[in-house]
Amino acid sequence: MKWQTEEQLKQLLISLVQYESISGTSGEAALAEYMYNLLKDRSYFRKHSDHLKLHPMKDGRSFLTALVQKPAKKKTVLLLSHFDIVDTADYGEFKHMACKPLELMDSLAEKKDLLPERVKKDLESGEWLFGRGSMDMKAGLAVQFAMLERAMNGTFDGNLLLIAVPDEEVNSQGMIEAVPVLKALEKEYDIQFTACLNCEPMFEKHPGDSNLYVYSGSIGKVLAGFFCKGIETHVGEPFSGLNANLMVSEINRLLELNVGYCEEADGEVTPPPANLMQKDLKEAYSVQTPHTAVSLFNVLMMKRSASELHSMLLDTAKKAAINIKTNMEQKVLDYQRFDAFTPIERNISVMTFEELVERAREKAGGAEAERVLNFAFANRGELGDRDFSANIVSELISLCKDDAPMIVLFYSPPFYPAVSSKDDPLIQETIGDVTAYAAGRYGLSFEQVQYFPGLSDLSYLQLQKQSVDAFTDNMPLFQRGYFLPDGEENTLFVPVLNIGPVGKDPHKWTERLHVPFSFSTLPDLIQLAVGRLLA
Repeated sequence: MKWQTEEQLKQLLISLVQYESISGTSGEAALAEYMYNLLKDRSYFRKHSDHLKLHPMKDGRSFLTALVQKPAKKKTVLLLSHFDIVDTADYGEFKHMACKPLELMDSLAEKKDLLPERVKKDLESGEWLFGRGSMDMKAGLAVQFAMLERAMNGTFDGNLLLIAVPDEEVNSQGMIEAVPVLKALEKEYDIQFTACLNCEPMFEKHPGDSNLYVYSGSIGKVLAGFFCKGIETHVGEPFSGLNANLMVSEINRLLELNVGYCEEADGEVTPPPANLMQKDLKEAYSVQTPHTAVSLFNVLMMKRSASELHSMLLDTAKKAAINIKTNMEQKVLDYQRFDAFTPIERNISVMTFEELVERAREKAGGAEAERVLNFAFANRGELGDRDFSANIVSELISLCKDDAPMIVLFYSPPFYPAVSSKDDPLIQETIGDVTAYAAGRYGLSFEQVQYFPGLSDLSYLQLQKQSVDAFTDNMPLFQRGYFLPDGEENTLFVPVLNIGPVGKDPHKWTERLHVPFSFSTLPDLIQLAVGRLLA
């Protein structure tokens, strides 16, 4: 038994953190290999080598599955985790130690005056382990390794299947490709997934929040894009055009932190929309005003349908168009006090990406519209999904020049459907058992939250009950580079649960893990949860 005590799990975590597995880098691929090698020499996997697999993905990365199967048992709990991390640039002078916890903590101790007071206090306590990925989510992965080890020793009356994936921090491509594989493994080994247990860390609801949480689902997210096509002009003749930056600014004003988009469900509230990217698309400086600009917004959801949220976003675009027109008319009136002139007409079209495609076909013909799209995809180069989605919209707008100015609503990857198992009896019974045990054994009080707020790969485990056409129909990359599992043979519907470690400051240079809870108390709670899910 290598991964059972607090010290053993701490050392396992340090070994996992030391792989700088930033999404899309060689470190991410190397960590998958390392985990495979950690497991392959265990006696169970030497005897059942086909139960441990590295699955190659379309882009050359891999995800890992490890099945510990008990004879004549079908019930199986999925243990889900991701092993990628976000970039370490935010560590500044400590960047080269971001994935070396012991060295990092030594350096932080020498420069404690740089630390916020609550971070300094945690460092001095000796109970916290610092480093990128220590909290999000390699600690949860380490605890799942401990559960696999217990399963190998016959602890559970059923099967465990660990699924560890890359890319959760970017597009969740690992999980999207894993879902059909999990479906196939269920059939190949004649097993039945009773539930999926994720071990993402608990998120503070506010700085200093000391409450403990268990999650019966995961929040949804869509990345809504607004492409603004203005009218170019020389800065010496500003009223002869329409600056796309002015247009996109009005959209940002209407949408950023708009609490009208907040959704309430069973006492929980989604954060309001937040801008994740906003820029004009001029590549070189000139005195021509920017005539194309794009803005992308993170919009979270729980029970709200795709069609309802799509309508809300389209209404915001239409409101922005009216406001832009009114604003420009007022500015013309203001300027006409100095120089009377006849203003140009500025009726702003608003359409969805789906409508833009149809408009381009009407204007240029279906063959030409398809040629433009095919050429763009063939010459994508190194553009990421966000920029490339905007580029596709731009190419189609070029076929509809006389419709400008216009605002086009589209969606970019990644997309996370909201999932909830709050009404699932097995999940509720398991949460009840875990919270009662934690109170009686450790004096700890847990609060159930329906939607894990940090986004997770649990989103792809209930696709059979999702209706997402309003988003996917208006996603330039859907089925042309970005896919979601579909069809009964490729999708799963599995009850979900998240119980994870305690940490602070995910995605910050002060990210850290509380070791005593995470590696002494949590494994006990996870074992109880797994046993209940298999009962």
